[in-house]
Amino acid sequence: MTKVTAPRGRVDKREAILDVAFTVFARRGYARASVQEIADEAKVAKPTVYNHFSDKETLFRASMAAAADGVAADSLDAIEPLRDAGADVRATLGTAASRLLRICSGERSHALRSLAYAELATFPELVVAMQERTSVDLTEALADRFARLALSGALRSCDPARAAEHFLALLIGPLESRSRLGARVLPEGELEGIADSAVDTFVRAYGL
Repeated sequence: MTKVTAPRGRVDKREAILDVAFTVFARRGYARASVQEIADEAKVAKPTVYNHFSDKETLFRASMAAAADGVAADSLDAIEPLRDAGADVRATLGTAASRLLRICSGERSHALRSLAYAELATFPELVVAMQERTSVDLTEALADRFARLALSGALRSCDPARAAEHFLALLIGPLESRSRLGARVLPEGELEGIADSAVDTFVRAYGL
């Protein structure tokens, strides 16, 4: 049976609406944002939005999911080199740490967290869903990378899931503290300092 796929133009328009919707929701909040405003900024007619999404709530949930998937894809790409770090594990960890910090401190990640918590009373399950799409999947993928490194002898034998949690905690903890939960933009040098410190501590604990 031949699989039927949506025309590319329709897919592109849907993605464009989702991107604009997330920007508007992040700026104005769920209650104050309107479908008309989203349609205007996306440069489409309001009925076009409803052709893709049945109502405002569906659009909100879809835009949050799309933003979370984007952050997750970037994060997974950042740790991909850890599949085969070769002899220079520390350098590869450093590159991955720097990229993850930039992603987590970026506008999209900050907006995603802020919006999920701001709408917690209205959409209580949204925080869990966003965490599953981003941090949970990232932790599992990172655990897989550390398991491979341990098997190859690049890291000492360890619980890879716990090692992944420790590595991310060494990055995210200082980032949230120093950025005041995203209220302060950290300069490049400070991000690099957090990455270097995290990698140094992690290698001391899990390196050979």
